[in-house]
Amino acid sequence: MSVRGKDQLGGQAAIVGIGATEFSKDSGRSELKLAVEAVHTALDDAGLSPSDVDGLVTFTMDTNPEITVAQAAGMGELSFFSRVHYGGGAACGTVQQAALAVASGVADVVVCYRAFNERSGRRFGSGVQHREPSAEGAALGWNLPFGLLTPASWVAMAAQRYLHTYGLTPEAFGHVAVTDRKYAATNPAAYFYEKPITLADHAESRWIVDPLRLLDCCQETDGGQAIVVTSVERARDLPNPPAVIRAAAQGAGRAQEQMTSFYRDELTGLPEMSVVARQLWRTAGLGPDGIDVGILYDHFTPFVLMQLEEFGFCAPGEAAGFVAEERLPLNTHGGQLGEAYLHGMNGIAEGVRQVRGTAVNQIPGAATALVTAGTGVPTSGLILGADG
Repeated sequence: MSVRGKDQLGGQAAIVGIGATEFSKDSGRSELKLAVEAVHTALDDAGLSPSDVDGLVTFTMDTNPEITVAQAAGMGELSFFSRVHYGGGAACGTVQQAALAVASGVADVVVCYRAFNERSGRRFGSGVQHREPSAEGAALGWNLPFGLLTPASWVAMAAQRYLHTYGLTPEAFGHVAVTDRKYAATNPAAYFYEKPITLADHAESRWIVDPLRLLDCCQETDGGQAIVVTSVERARDLPNPPAVIRAAAQGAGRAQEQMTSFYRDELTGLPEMSVVARQLWRTAGLGPDGIDVGILYDHFTPFVLMQLEEFGFCAPGEAAGFVAEERLPLNTHGGQLGEAYLHGMNGIAEGVRQVRGTAVNQIPGAATALVTAGTGVPTSGLILGADG
């Protein structure tokens, strides 16, 4: 890989504001409205105004252009605007780009946002529809004729191999679902508030694509989430304790495709997350023992297990037991399985709450949080820490 040592970004920027709409299945308003609501709430949380913002970052597939959000939110001139590709893999990448802009002096206050009507509007879980000809589409063309039409079907291939290689049953995935729903059940913002599940519930849920059941798959959500990033120095003058960005990284593995990297030597891991993990550990000067809470992207339960293994929390094939033993507080907001599917942006917000000490399911003494973005695609990650 091109980066073999500690980078210079860690500790130069911080998240100072978080804001979200309610999470629902039918928002009843436009995606632009959702974006602006989330941005205003995040700025209020940061003690800043729209006129303070000079940078915006979002996802390539967001329908809300930066200049439109700026106008609708009452912002002025922008000196930085950017979009990150690869769906949920972009989540932590948006914060990385915001931090890069702040650290380099390109912008002073950057807002990252993601808003969609993913349940009442376009449903990403429905798979490939109406794609224009592209190199990406050509790669998918090797899989679609065989019935691999949806994200669940693409993940199922790797999940089946994982179970076979390590002699496991689908119950291994159930531990992730049960953990997420346990935390969601005590989070009033979660869609599945007061609705915990058991391993038996997981095993009885209907099949989606063998070996994945309904409760292995994240929900579909309408909503918006925004994150405000500025310098650590400025952060210290704002109302809330800053969540310092101790490390931020992106990663793509060899033979990387979008969810269909079936021609790698092995299907039991996530090489793209290994790239992210190595850089986060190097830059932050930490290892698994230095993390107090993990907010791991959970669009599908098998990839949570693989992420734990790529980060070195446990050996390959041992993550199900690691989760069952609750050796690391995991997805304390309920994750995308339990709280909401906001392409991982709500997970970043939970990481901020944990290091601030304001989470609903607060982990006592939490000073570091690992947050990851979507897997199976080029991805990203963050290590957030308390100031000082």
